[in-house]
Amino acid sequence: MNKDIIANNHGIVWIRNDFRILKNDALAYATQNHDNVCAFYVLKKKDFVKRSAQLWWLYWSLKNFKKKLSQFNIKLEIVEANSYKEIFEKIVNKKNFSIYWNKVYEPDFLLFDKKSSSMLKSKNINCRIFKGNLLNESHEIKKSDNTPYKVFTPFWRTAEKYYLVKGFNKEQKVKISKKKTTFLDQSINLESILPKKKWHSTFEKFWNPSEETALENTKYFVKNSLSNYGNNRDIPSIEGTSKISPYLTFGQIHVETIWEECQRIEIKNNGYRKYINELGWREFSHSLINYFPKMLKGNLREDFDNFPWQENKEHLIAWKKGMTGYPIVDAGMRELYETGWMHNRVRMVTASFLVKHLRIHWQEGERYFRDCLLDFNEASNIAGWQWVAGCGADAAPYFRIFNPILQGERFDPLGNYVKKWIPELSKVPKKFIHKPWELTDDNKNFEIGKNYPKPIVNHEEARNLALEAFKSLKK
Repeated sequence: MNKDIIANNHGIVWIRNDFRILKNDALAYATQNHDNVCAFYVLKKKDFVKRSAQLWWLYWSLKNFKKKLSQFNIKLEIVEANSYKEIFEKIVNKKNFSIYWNKVYEPDFLLFDKKSSSMLKSKNINCRIFKGNLLNESHEIKKSDNTPYKVFTPFWRTAEKYYLVKGFNKEQKVKISKKKTTFLDQSINLESILPKKKWHSTFEKFWNPSEETALENTKYFVKNSLSNYGNNRDIPSIEGTSKISPYLTFGQIHVETIWEECQRIEIKNNGYRKYINELGWREFSHSLINYFPKMLKGNLREDFDNFPWQENKEHLIAWKKGMTGYPIVDAGMRELYETGWMHNRVRMVTASFLVKHLRIHWQEGERYFRDCLLDFNEASNIAGWQWVAGCGADAAPYFRIFNPILQGERFDPLGNYVKKWIPELSKVPKKFIHKPWELTDDNKNFEIGKNYPKPIVNHEEARNLALEAFKSLKK
């Protein structure tokens, strides 16, 4: 299409999980090629029925981004629909516009991109889809025999090299639109987005969902904490991680920006390598769900389809409420409910406890994390839970069963993390903080079963039962 014709048309940008100005290719391209640009976001509330916590983050993302776009003379319209198809059927009836958006690397989104772009082009509507929030496209990294990787280390070795050889994308600047215009002529009341659950009000003490905060926190982490990340990332009582994951999920920051900030440090030690590898796990997870979409609905390893999972509602509720009797597990679950986030080391411990000590299906845990995590990402959540359960790619071996007592003693030796989230254990001596049931009867400040629950399972017995169950996979 002639560039002058494009410039005279409206430039329309579909905002998805990319609430940022920096490294937003679709937005930048639209403003550089059109005099007048507007943006729209499609809210499908049914997508958030099982993602309650994220509605709070979405509300603030839209509110803050709408204000920021206004500085560029761009109006953000927020429309509600049951499907994206519903909105696109309205869009095609409009005239004199071109439409742009960035990819979301999930199979259903990529399929919609393919179908909708073909439909738009068949109607002679200019459309362009840009690279999304990954370092590499999800389909680009394969083995020499053209098959996808199932093991992380060789995948990331290849992916990192590929990205470095390819070179960083040149950043495109977002320009100010000539005048603020509308396109769909409809926008819902932002306040209607907030979830009905009031527990989200506590999130405001911990988070500020904005692009400015994302960039500020990233720079601070790289400058002050990255060098010690290799050791500090496993200690939940200190600020040893970047906590940038919710911002990355909603696209307040692009992974390339994080990568580039990390390259600014002169000494790239173990902390740098460990953190860069975490970016690699995110890339690996997106590669997996797109090459093996069956992971989104079940086990990647089919031998797990007949695994003898247990159904125990009481145990599941105790796990969700942080009342299992194992302090490091309970502290993690309470941190999750209070803040919408959980420390990564503790995520592994709590997940392992559910699937191995309680032998409850990993999908129960995945669903609960999906509902409570502000940083929920389908690829990372699914791949992470299957890794812990042993049914995914490059999974933890079945005999690796985290001992919640030893994990607590090793990574929270003074009990600072536990006492922060479980105040009823605040007066328990550190010798017993991760096994409070061993306190003597003459301790008048604490009574197991009254002040804090008894363990819902015995560690050794649960471990042995889990090992027997996992051995059944070999038969």
